[in-house]
Amino acid sequence: MPNVKRLYRSRHERKLAGVCAGLGEYLDVDPTIVRVLYLLGTIITGFFPGIFIYFAMALIMPVEPRNRDADEAD
Repeated sequence: MPNVKRLYRSRHERKLAGVCAGLGEYLDVDPTIVRVLYLLGTIITGFFPGIFIYFAMALIMPVEPRNRDADEAD
């Protein structure tokens, strides 16, 4: 079975819930860049949509498994 790339909230690079860090890891981009883009988007849209989307993603996205590195080695 092909190795499927999964989207998780980060356990290691998190600032709040790990959403931006998880997106950064998934997209192979520095999480700081994702955070800055998210912040700019939230300010431009008037705060509410960005905050709502962040907390919705925090509820929907699963947390990165503790043994993820071991799973990827197989």
